[in-house]
Amino acid sequence: MVSESQVLSLAIEEICTQHHGQVSPLLPILHDVQSRCGYIADEAVQIIAARLNLTRAEVGGVVSFYTDFKTQPAAGRVIKICRAEACQANGGRQVWEAAWAAAEGTVEIEAVYCLGNCACGPSAQIDGQTLGRLDQQQIVSLVNALAKGDDL
Repeated sequence: MVSESQVLSLAIEEICTQHHGQVSPLLPILHDVQSRCGYIADEAVQIIAARLNLTRAEVGGVVSFYTDFKTQPAAGRVIKICRAEACQANGGRQVWEAAWAAAEGTVEIEAVYCLGNCACGPSAQIDGQTLGRLDQQQIVSLVNALAKGDDL
């Protein structure tokens, strides 16, 4: 029987192999590991560091520097809400506050700064899908749906 640790190790080795020969492959590898695993575990940092001939501190420093990288699994579903100026100018603060009030710990609400959807703000992102022109009622409906386990 294969352990969870062995599965993780094999997945990371596969990802590292896919990026072999690239110049500065660390960020693409970290993005792929997070995409596949949901977060970047300490064990993943060790494997990546060994594979790229870097120290754990170098890899861990990159992971901790970028807020998009997570070192723990999410508590549940995550809604990323844009807090940048363009979205704020179109009601982003109200959308943010409504999401926080509705979530009550059932859904993780995460601040991001620019989803690249400025013309359609306020914007949010769920499971990689960007949603625009959100209002308070829409975000509350999304939070409630995700809390129940519904898909978009």
